[in-house]
Amino acid sequence: MYYLGIDVGSVSTDIVVIDENFNVVESVYLRTKGRPIKAVQEGFKIIKDKVKSADIAGVGTTGSGRHIAAFLVGADVVKNEITSHAVAALSLDKDVRTIIEIGGQDSKIITLENGMITDFAMNTVCAAGTGSFLDRQAERLEIPIEEFGDYALKSKNPVRIAGRCAVFAESDMIHKQQLGFAVEDIIRGLCEALVRNYLNNVAKGKDIKSKIFFQGGVAANKGMKRAFEEALGCEVFVPKHYNMMGAIGAAILSAEKRSKWTNFKGFEIADVNYETASFECNGCSNLCEVAVIKCEDKVIGYFGDRCGRHSGKVAV
Repeated sequence: MYYLGIDVGSVSTDIVVIDENFNVVESVYLRTKGRPIKAVQEGFKIIKDKVKSADIAGVGTTGSGRHIAAFLVGADVVKNEITSHAVAALSLDKDVRTIIEIGGQDSKIITLENGMITDFAMNTVCAAGTGSFLDRQAERLEIPIEEFGDYALKSKNPVRIAGRCAVFAESDMIHKQQLGFAVEDIIRGLCEALVRNYLNNVAKGKDIKSKIFFQGGVAANKGMKRAFEEALGCEVFVPKHYNMMGAIGAAILSAEKRSKWTNFKGFEIADVNYETASFECNGCSNLCEVAVIKCEDKVIGYFGDRCGRHSGKVAV
């Protein structure tokens, strides 16, 4: 029997299938592009040719779009990202004490003691250090994001970059580039600045202890890993499926529920027609553009707001 985990975030949608021993059997990474249901459906089209619906014994969802995904696929477990990431990390190593997670549009820290979450913090306001910010800088420097970390490791004299926020970091980078500093030194300086930003904001006041796991898409950046190790004075470990840990945790939680039945609706939902509209929420100064998901003119959920005013609920 297999277990399905779905992590729907603002930037990416991750889908994994694990076996009874929590080994990853199949995994799919897709860009959400503001269309979470479409992303899940595309993922299901890929997976359904490899795994039968009847073999799925449990389904878990997580991420900012977890409620919509749960309604869509028929989830057995719906958990937040903090719990899912912690469960996935502990399944690999019971000695993990700190989890650094940096995704496409947010970052978080989780501290653990004896396999239990003791503290956590999230940052969804400042973009500095997130995957989308690094993607933008790589594009501006005309360097593939996959090579960003390699450039950072080549640096001999990293430039100090102001990393208090994304705006300052980007403007300072441009200034340093105009002064003629080497690209690798600028990139290394950026990595160090973003780590300082993370430690002084997201991790401020947290008791960071080894063993440390670095998870999320940004963990692929070798420069960020090195910068964290130098700042913390200890080794930072990047798990094999670093960018799928949320989905893996959701799948494990569905397996641990140990129910004899599942609500899973089957991979056939990949062919159902859903419609998406949007509106601007005036509930606060964020003025988020909220996506409205409909099926046969019935609203089934919302996606895209930062505070959860809309995405925290789905139609019954």
